[in-house]
Amino acid sequence: MDMATLIQILEIAFEKKVSDIHFEVDDPPLFRARGHLIHSKLNKLTNRDTEFIASAVMEQHNRKLPEDLKEFDTSFTLANVGRFRVSIFRQRGNIGLVMRVIPHHIGTFEELNLPPVLGNITRAPNGLILVCGPTGNGKSTTLASMIRHINDNFNYSVVTVEDPIEYIFHSNRSCIIQREVGIDTESFSGALKAAMRMDPDVIMVGEMRDLDTIDACIKAAETGHLVLSTLHTHNAASTISRIVGHFPTQTQDNVRHRLAEILVATISLRLVRGKNGDVILPALEVMQATSTIKACIRDGHLDEIEQFIEKGRDEYNMQTLDQHLIQLCRQEAITLDEAKRISRSTDLERKLIYY
Repeated sequence: MDMATLIQILEIAFEKKVSDIHFEVDDPPLFRARGHLIHSKLNKLTNRDTEFIASAVMEQHNRKLPEDLKEFDTSFTLANVGRFRVSIFRQRGNIGLVMRVIPHHIGTFEELNLPPVLGNITRAPNGLILVCGPTGNGKSTTLASMIRHINDNFNYSVVTVEDPIEYIFHSNRSCIIQREVGIDTESFSGALKAAMRMDPDVIMVGEMRDLDTIDACIKAAETGHLVLSTLHTHNAASTISRIVGHFPTQTQDNVRHRLAEILVATISLRLVRGKNGDVILPALEVMQATSTIKACIRDGHLDEIEQFIEKGRDEYNMQTLDQHLIQLCRQEAITLDEAKRISRSTDLERKLIYY
C-alpha cells in the first residue's frame, strides 16, 4: 500500500457514494454501499498495509501511531474530495480501520428526505433536542442538517463539541465555532463548561456519552441555551429512560422533572432500503414535548408516550416509527417486508390495513 493507492480507494468511495470503508488484515478493502457490504477486487491487506493507512491518518494530526494503540477515533481529510470519520482499532493483534465517508455538502431536509417539522423544532429559543438511533442510521447527518438550517435562517452564535469533527460548517447567517475533543479540548464536559463563556445561543454536542456530559447538557438547556445532541437509543421512551438511568437512584425523580421542563423534541431514526434497492431512506419517530408528554416524563409513565405521539400527528406533526413506515409502504417507497424488518411492533401488517 502506498499513498497514491490509498487516495485512489478513498476517491472511489466518494464517487460511488459509499458510506463506509473497511481496512482489515487478510481481507481486501470492503465498501458499504446502500446498506450492503461489498468486497473489492483489490489485493488482501497485510499488517504493513493497515499500519501504513493508520499512520497516514495520524500524521495528518501531527501524531505518530502508538505501539500500544487499542482503539482511537479521529478524522481524515482528502483535499478537494471530502472528509472521513476514522475508527482505528486492534484486532487479533493487527491494526484495522473503518472510515465513514462524510461529504463536503450538508444536505437540506428536502435533499435528505427529512420532514419539514425538523425546521419548526429548531425554532425553539432554548431547551434540549435529541437525535437518536442505532449506530450508522443517520444521526450525525440529520444533526448536521439541523445545524445547517439554523445557520441558514437564524442569526445565532453556535458552538459545536465533537469527537471527532465530522461535517465542516461555514458561518452563514450564524457564527459557528467547532471544537474537537482530544485536539481543541480535553473532554465533552470540559468543553461544555468552557462553551458557556463563549456567548453561545446554540450548543451542539456530538454525543451524550457519559453522566458528566449529560448533566452539562441539561444545565446548558436550563440556563437558556438551545442544545442539540445524539444518543444511541431506539425511541423517545428509551431515550428518556437512558438519560434518567445515568443518574443516582435518589436523584432520578428530580432529573425527570428537569427533563420535562427543558425537552423540546426527540427524533429517532432508522435507515430503510427503498423498494427498488438503490436508495436508502430515513424512517423517523418524531416526538415534540407537549404538556401531556411532559406530564408522562415527570410521572415516569414512559410507556404512555407512544400513544400520545400517535394521537398528535395532525396537530403537532408528530409520528411514531410505525406511522412513518406505513406511510412509506402506502407510497410504495419501501416493501412491507422491509417495514416489518425495521418495526419493533408485532402487528404492523394489521396497522397497515386498518389505519
